[in-house]
Amino acid sequence: MSSSDFTIDQADLEKLNDKDKAELRQFFSNEEQRARIQAQTHELTAICWKKCISSTSTSASGGGSGGFFRSSSSAAGNNALDKNEQTCLAQCVDRFMDANLATMKHLASLRQQS
Repeated sequence: MSSSDFTIDQADLEKLNDKDKAELRQFFSNEEQRARIQAQTHELTAICWKKCISSTSTSASGGGSGGFFRSSSSAAGNNALDKNEQTCLAQCVDRFMDANLATMKHLASLRQQS
C-alpha cells in the first residue's frame, strides 16, 4: 500500500485522545524528516556521481537517482570504481556534509537570537 492509498478521516482523528494525537503528530513529523533525508541523499548521490564517475550514462527511462550505471568500458572492464573515483566521491560527500552542518549551525544560531 502506498502512502497515497492511505487517508485519515477527520471524524476518526477527533476520536483520538490527546496522547494519541501527540504520538500521531510525532510520527508524521518523523516520517517527513525521513523523507527529507532520503531526498537529500538521492540528490547528493546524483550530484557526486555526475561529478566523480567518468564512465556513466543514464538509463533509457530518463535517468534520475538510480538511473545511473557504469558502462562496460569502465576501468579494467568491470564495474568497480577506480581510486580517483573513490577519492572524489568521498571528498564530495565530505564537502556536502560540511556544508549541511554549517547550515544547521547557522539556523540554530538564528533561532537562539529570535
